[in-house]
Amino acid sequence: MNIRALIAAVSLLSLAGFAGLAQADDLQPTPYRYGMPLEIKKVLSLTEPSTPYCEVVTAQMVYIDKAGQTRDISYNKLSQACTSAD
Repeated sequence: MNIRALIAAVSLLSLAGFAGLAQADDLQPTPYRYGMPLEIKKVLSLTEPSTPYCEVVTAQMVYIDKAGQTRDISYNKLSQACTSAD
């Protein structure tokens, strides 16, 4: 009886962990504000929407801060089309 209860508890905790991971992916990045301290230790990814036009886009940066926490911010920048040579 105790083994069945233990297996059930472990199964429920595993499912709760997967649900938590799924919710973490749905979180929106923190919008960058001028002067916001970032304390970047390592940049993991830089992404932006692809556009053929030179325009302002919202880019995203995922990084590890000096405390070892993964952070996700969004910021405005000129698109890559602005730097491409025609």
